[in-house]
Amino acid sequence: MADWEIERPLGQCCGTERQIEPGEEYFAALVKTADGFARRDFSAQYWEANQPDVFCYWKTKLPEPNQKKKLFVDDEMLMAFFERLTNETDQEKINFRFVLALILMRKKKLKYDTSRTEDGKEIWVLRISGEKTTADVVNPNLTEKQVEQLSGQVEQVMAANL
Repeated sequence: MADWEIERPLGQCCGTERQIEPGEEYFAALVKTADGFARRDFSAQYWEANQPDVFCYWKTKLPEPNQKKKLFVDDEMLMAFFERLTNETDQEKINFRFVLALILMRKKKLKYDTSRTEDGKEIWVLRISGEKTTADVVNPNLTEKQVEQLSGQVEQVMAANL
């Protein structure tokens, strides 16, 4: 598994390097780089004018300096990330989706139903809470350390650490 780290947001627009002011709306995004995923923040003005090429994004507001830390992404957005990764074949994205599944299981949005082996890979069948549908997730057999690292990176992406 490739090691990658998500940088903390800098409170400035990646496109213009202009400081994003407290209370200002902006777009936080994940972009694919040669080293994996990286977080980039864009002012709303830059975003609307340039439409940067990103893997996924969410619109948020820069908190006031002493405001309590909030999650940028709610459970619905986590589910949307999870579903968007359904047909990915890149190992890094498979690992990311697996860790998202573990987080969503902890939040009781997904529930383990059964598993099967397909092409030598263990596939978990997870039931989506409140629905009759299931989702298949490849178990990449990550070590505990790898799961911890990826979980920490997912939390960095999802949390406002300004």
